[in-house]
Amino acid sequence: MINKLKTTFLFGVFIMLFATSSMNAQLKQGDLVDGIAAVIGDEIVLESDVEEQMNYGKQQGASNVDKCEFLENLLNNKLLVYEAKKDTLIENRSAAIKEQANAKYTQLLSQFPDEKAMLAAYKFRNGYEMKNAIEKIDTDSYYGQAKYQRVTEKADVTPNEVTDFYNLYKMQLPEIKDEVSLAQIMMYPKLTEAHKNELIDKLKKIKQDIAGGESFESQARIYSEDPGSASNGGLMKNISKGQMVKPFEAAALNLQEGEISEPIESEFGYHIIQLIKRSGKIYDARHILLMATPTEEEIKTAKSKLDSIRTLITDGKITFKDAAFKFSDDKRTKFNSGVIAGSDGSSKIEKESIPGTISYELAGLNKNDITTAFDDEDERKRKVVKIVKIEDVIPAHQITLETDYDRIKQMALNKKRNEMVEKFVNTKLPTTFISIDGRYDSCQFKATWKKESIKK
Repeated sequence: MINKLKTTFLFGVFIMLFATSSMNAQLKQGDLVDGIAAVIGDEIVLESDVEEQMNYGKQQGASNVDKCEFLENLLNNKLLVYEAKKDTLIENRSAAIKEQANAKYTQLLSQFPDEKAMLAAYKFRNGYEMKNAIEKIDTDSYYGQAKYQRVTEKADVTPNEVTDFYNLYKMQLPEIKDEVSLAQIMMYPKLTEAHKNELIDKLKKIKQDIAGGESFESQARIYSEDPGSASNGGLMKNISKGQMVKPFEAAALNLQEGEISEPIESEFGYHIIQLIKRSGKIYDARHILLMATPTEEEIKTAKSKLDSIRTLITDGKITFKDAAFKFSDDKRTKFNSGVIAGSDGSSKIEKESIPGTISYELAGLNKNDITTAFDDEDERKRKVVKIVKIEDVIPAHQITLETDYDRIKQMALNKKRNEMVEKFVNTKLPTTFISIDGRYDSCQFKATWKKESIKK
């Protein structure tokens, strides 16, 4: 059940919501911006922003979707952005954001046969307009979050405040669904030396063919396994120093313009790189990637090793925590006893949200049981092998202080942060230019946003 209180908490932390969904909101294929809803200072809220936030709310289970409430959340966010740009303690990252926007543009372009097709799909008239839209979204995300953190950095709640919050809202708090706590040890299957040499020799042959007259661009289209650049002839433009993985960057920046590297290894596989041009800390490069995709035999070897580690754990010769630290390749969990974080950052995961592959392996297991080794994919679709332990099983229940103190504490803290932001916003409203479209004249906002309206 998602009630009015939960909806308030979900959208009260408006900056976080806007930061995670605004890219889809404004660059959704086939959508077209449909007008200005409001202006705050020199910041603009688009009508399409409001519609997308409403759709997001519905997807999250909100039953009574109030368009005025969603607009006010966006007004709050834009005011934070406006104030952040004037805050001298917030780093100006305009140049870095522009570089990032160019990189995202190139990434999107790689998904289409050509630029014309991409612009038509996203309904932009030209590349300049689309890059500006991406840059605007990233700018809002950065400055909004930065100001939100500045305003709320001293927020805290005492145990008494947590208890008071619970007693006040306990009848409105949602029921907790069936949950589990899981820990994992994950490994990337190792390639054999013969397999590595095969990839390196193939790249050396491609480099020879380029030296013999083939273009790097055509060879990248044929052979590269990088989904983000292969269709674009391996080209990546406006790369900023520090953006790429270290082996790639080190090789690229040691080249002369036009020069091609020897095969180099990174976490993605094996590359040859051609430096196109360099200007200060920005450079353009082409590359051909052969991914380090393990064979079935290499996966089998990794699973065998992981099953041996599992045996050591079940025999009591090493703890799961120590084994995760010693053997796991997953940097996100190995330093935390292997524990997998849920969507809210806690160790509790709703059973129904567990990915199918893991859910299948867990079937029939109980608390403290460990799966046998199985193969899976990481977030980049690379092959991995895993063992997973069920640390705890939490049946569905009504939320209480005894069972969910940390969760309630976070709710209380979010409420306090929202109140701090509301107070900050109210102090800025009298001196900020605000203009809201006439279609929102009937809205009853919490804050005094209505100064003048944009008439159609």
